[in-house]
Amino acid sequence: MPESTSSRQPEKYGFVFDGRSEINANPKDTKDYPFGVWTLPPTRQSQNDTRTLTDTERAKYDAIGESDRMTLRFHKPG
Repeated sequence: MPESTSSRQPEKYGFVFDGRSEINANPKDTKDYPFGVWTLPPTRQSQNDTRTLTDTERAKYDAIGESDRMTLRFHKPG
């Protein structure tokens, strides 16, 4: 989900965007996996009705680590 989408929801309820952090970012996450973000650890989904990851693919996705994540901070004016 793009940051712009994530920030609109809290703002609908009166929260004000206060900052962002890259602490949970993962630049190795290219976001183009056969099972979406669920291909990466810790979920490591590796099969569905038409496709199963090979051991080599699983090792590749394990090396990427967890998905790229955003950390946003909001506050409610009082």
